[in-house]
Amino acid sequence: MSTETAAGTDPEIQVSPTAAEQAIDLLEGEGLDTDVAGLRLFVQQGGCAGLSYGMRFDDEPEDDDTVYEHHDLRVFVDPASMRYIEGSQLDFEGGLQGAGFHVENPNVVSECGCGESFRT
Repeated sequence: MSTETAAGTDPEIQVSPTAAEQAIDLLEGEGLDTDVAGLRLFVQQGGCAGLSYGMRFDDEPEDDDTVYEHHDLRVFVDPASMRYIEGSQLDFEGGLQGAGFHVENPNVVSECGCGESFRT
């Protein structure tokens, strides 16, 4: 297996404690083993600015994924997505407008008005 684990190095993807706690709660709610399973963060074509973020839970990383571990949460990123999101911070925001995960991406040069899609 060639999955690269980035724990212990200067991580290219950071995760806030709040985001990790929320994701772990959701993983456990799905009955997934948090020692193996994790949150997949990826970029896909779509949205008015061209690219959008995607997130889902995976049972385990793919062979070519980079795996980050922050606050006991495993985050899986595929090589194609990495070039768009390296250096990003995953956070969780709550509030009256709705709660959810949010990616702070230093590579973004423009976003759509709603913040759902971006261009690098």
